[in-house]
Amino acid sequence: MATRVHHGSLPPLLLLVLAAALPAGALRFDLHSGHTKCISDDIKVGAMAVGKYHIVAPDDGTPSLLSSSSLQQLPDSHRISLRVTSPYGNSLHYAENVHSGNFAFTASEAGDYLACFWAPDHRPPVTVAFEFDWRSGVSARDWSTVAKKGQVETMEVELRKLEDTIKSIHEEMFYLREREEEMQELNRRTNSRMAWLGFLSLAICLSVAGLQLWHLKNFFERKKLL
Repeated sequence: MATRVHHGSLPPLLLLVLAAALPAGALRFDLHSGHTKCISDDIKVGAMAVGKYHIVAPDDGTPSLLSSSSLQQLPDSHRISLRVTSPYGNSLHYAENVHSGNFAFTASEAGDYLACFWAPDHRPPVTVAFEFDWRSGVSARDWSTVAKKGQVETMEVELRKLEDTIKSIHEEMFYLREREEEMQELNRRTNSRMAWLGFLSLAICLSVAGLQLWHLKNFFERKKLL
């Protein structure tokens, strides 16, 4: 069942808390053979990210995971490859011609992490449907394990989740502020360079104009027109 939040009178911070606390489902994609589809996620340094992916059986509208017997019954054309890369192009996960898989990593670089899926080229072309669940930060934490290990009540687990969500939002705000300061500094440097470029262009134009006048004056003097 889809969860809806009516936010007519809720403050923005509470909306962020609720949005982060709501469970996130897997996304379903259709991938044509011989084509590539990429999904990106902006992750900050130190945040954990986990991902799961699996092929959906042809003509099957159910989003449930495939069993091992179902995976064996899939045609050879229904396979996908995946590569996860960091913002600086470092490979974090790679799988080729698989039915399903998962990955996990802790971000060592801040920025957009990229997950690119592609399907083998087949004739005639086929469409491979797959589901991808990618979570980072607080949503990547296994709260069922926390509840089991700590033997705590459900309400305490929910409070811990909200506490971690608020911490994550607080850290995200500082992260966004740092990114904003970096962008402002970049804008200032760009404006300064553009100003110097403008002065340099003006100086070059005036120099060329002066040389042209000097050349014309010498030319007219040689021709005794002046």
